[in-house]
Amino acid sequence: MKVPEFGQSNRRLRGLFACAFNQAEAAVAYFSHTILLNVGADQAWDALRDVGNLHTRLVRGFVVEYEFDGSERILKFANGVSATERIVAIRRVSWSTISERLAHHNASAQVVPEGPGSCRFIWSVDVLPDSIAPSIEAMVQAGLQSIQLTLEQAGAA
Repeated sequence: MKVPEFGQSNRRLRGLFACAFNQAEAAVAYFSHTILLNVGADQAWDALRDVGNLHTRLVRGFVVEYEFDGSERILKFANGVSATERIVAIRRVSWSTISERLAHHNASAQVVPEGPGSCRFIWSVDVLPDSIAPSIEAMVQAGLQSIQLTLEQAGAA
């Protein structure tokens, strides 16, 4: 499969769950977006791995309210959507959103060095039902814009 260019989406259907979902609900939507940041990978990774301060260090203006208890974070986004995310791992940061609107949600973000003073930021999502994927994908794109503004402004300071 060809790797998408920076800023482009890699959206495809992936896998079927052999569980209580009917076939129409079982297709898992998957998308991944990558942006090029004009900050070093160490700076971007430091902000990404600080899961308890994402609202100030990573996505200022995208997340407007935030609580974190050490394993789950409760977020309110600028568009009014709220979500509870369970942090799954810290290295490549992974989380699973808990919501009555979602049968399944798993996401991850990682930072890949691109050279001195730049890196790629990759945000990938699996979500069920597939019908909600466009809304989640729009939020990911807004979040990536916020990440770029937050990190590049911090790098200029």
